[in-house]
Amino acid sequence: MTAAVDMEQTQATPSSSEVVAEDRPWQTVVWNDPVNLMSYVTYVFQKLFGYSRDRATKLMLDVHHEGKAIVSSGTKDKMEADVARLHAAGLWATMEHTS
Repeated sequence: MTAAVDMEQTQATPSSSEVVAEDRPWQTVVWNDPVNLMSYVTYVFQKLFGYSRDRATKLMLDVHHEGKAIVSSGTKDKMEADVARLHAAGLWATMEHTS
């Protein structure tokens, strides 16, 4: 009977590698597209994330020249919300684990 209790406790407790994987931050990536004006992308970054005009412009230029920019990072839930807000604004965005 004791062995069964120990087995249940072992199965219910996540391993340390699972905890580390869950704790890793996520990133929101905005991708270049042929539709949105650069001024609009800058505006969206300012309104959604509260970035200064200079910071928003730099991120927009990264999207334009590099093809993408990381615009936010944090928990998985927060990045899912950020991606949804960017999609609602008409921008192409995804999320990924940081490494």
